[in-house]
Amino acid sequence: MASKSPAAPSPTLQRGRACLRCRYSQHLQRCDGVKPACQQCSRAKKSEGCQYDDGKGKTRTQLLRENVERLEQRIRELEDPEYTSPAVMLHDPHFHRRSESSSSSIAGSPASTGFSSHSPFPQSATNSPQHSWIQGVPSPSPTPFSDVYHFDQQPTIELAQMLVDIFSSHRHQCLLGLHMGRLRESFARPLMEQHHPCLTNAIFLWACYISRPGPLSEHESHYLGRSLESLSDALQYNNRVLDVIQASCLLSVYFLSNGRVLEGGYHATAAASLAIQCGLHGVMMNRPVFETTGVMSPFKLEPPKDAIEQGERILTFWQVFTLDRCWSTVLQRPMTIPDSPEGYLPIVLPWPQDMEEYESGQIDDFHSFSSTRSLFDGQMSSLGSGFSPLALRVKASALFQHAYHLALNWDRPLVLSSTFTDDFQHVEHTITRFLSTLIPVHQLEASIPDDKHAYITIHTLAHAATIHLYYIFGHEDPVAHEKCLRAARCCVTIVKHIADPEYEFLDPIIGPCWTCAVDTLIRELNIIESTWPLASSADVRNEIATLLYAMSSLGSRFPLLGYSVAKVQKRLSGL
Repeated sequence: MASKSPAAPSPTLQRGRACLRCRYSQHLQRCDGVKPACQQCSRAKKSEGCQYDDGKGKTRTQLLRENVERLEQRIRELEDPEYTSPAVMLHDPHFHRRSESSSSSIAGSPASTGFSSHSPFPQSATNSPQHSWIQGVPSPSPTPFSDVYHFDQQPTIELAQMLVDIFSSHRHQCLLGLHMGRLRESFARPLMEQHHPCLTNAIFLWACYISRPGPLSEHESHYLGRSLESLSDALQYNNRVLDVIQASCLLSVYFLSNGRVLEGGYHATAAASLAIQCGLHGVMMNRPVFETTGVMSPFKLEPPKDAIEQGERILTFWQVFTLDRCWSTVLQRPMTIPDSPEGYLPIVLPWPQDMEEYESGQIDDFHSFSSTRSLFDGQMSSLGSGFSPLALRVKASALFQHAYHLALNWDRPLVLSSTFTDDFQHVEHTITRFLSTLIPVHQLEASIPDDKHAYITIHTLAHAATIHLYYIFGHEDPVAHEKCLRAARCCVTIVKHIADPEYEFLDPIIGPCWTCAVDTLIRELNIIESTWPLASSADVRNEIATLLYAMSSLGSRFPLLGYSVAKVQKRLSGL
């Protein structure tokens, strides 16, 4: 019998033709180049994330920007019946309306941006790396009033869905864990089956905010007022507490991004307190911890209807946790959500996953749970699970806060105990191990945009954690200063991989991290220019200029950075 001929080898895909997900994957997977979704992405149920960059079409960012402009145009038509859109709209394809403030500055001269003159901060500050972030002058929030639902002033279904579409591509900046498809569909349901106006108006607020300086941004104050007015009403309904928590998170990041730190901190604390009261930190147990402590909680969540609703609750808790850890550090205030061995509120739920996994019913089981405190328990167990960008973001936030808290507790008059020294070394080792689990910075260009933006934040938070850990010792200890300097230069390297259009998609927490890195580089500049024989400071000045350019670019989207840019420029002018 004739021998069976060997199967023909599968054709090798031409270099550079693989989809972005397969190209950056750490696993050995081969892309077959099939469009619209390759076989690898289809098997992993990541068809929506299967994108190709072959240079023949528009980038995802360009398509999103064009879609936002079309939606804004349609919104103006709906709001003003007498408005007539032009039959043909011509525009310069090289013009980005969001980068107007940076387009007038020279690439190597970020100091030329004019934004800092509109800073919401006072003109006095200390040399503390964090002091810049606690002096905002807030305006008071409107006093909420109680009235049933306020549905009479809600936008039409078409307008609401358009605003959600604008917000959707930016939801990762505030870590909102909602299923966007269900959110869009909800506006067609009966009024009492929709999300509460406190949440929907907060989403509409963000849609206007990220549309600056377009005409849609004129409606910010309207949706801000509507969201704030609805909060107290929503608290009357036990089944609306999740909407209140999510709305409070959105409002908090909005206020913080605009430099209104008192209001931002207030809403972050409110969200964290509500999350604990209704037992979000243990949603997989369906039992609030207050039941075991004898304390009655006014809020109790009903069991989730399906895996998507369960996933939304898990994502909402981690949204609150991340907000609490990051901004309590920046604002130098105690964190609201405890998670320590001696605490009575242990976090018992899995690491966050992508919404697509919840949609397919893939929720981590009870035995795979890992509390964030296991990052610091000496076992490194939590580094062996939870590798989604959202999970890594949570871990980076925990490291960021823990490093700052540890350094803050150092008592200068006392001799460093062996326990304290061990803690320092362990946290540094944890940060190093954590960074080793991440996609290297030089490979981020091959990742899909949402993942790239997430990893930029994750890398930056981890390096900022190192700066927080050793900055206080850097004035007297050359080794500590060198560790801070190395971390600051890693932040500079990350910035060099950020394209100008990408700044509008970055997380605002990066701003305070860059401020810490700039402070470290300025200290190095002082050392270089005060020693003899004189050495060249050109490299350090270029690194500072790179970070200043990034801060100015981000500041054009998030005003909270304005004061820090002006402060750094003033310090440099005196050197």
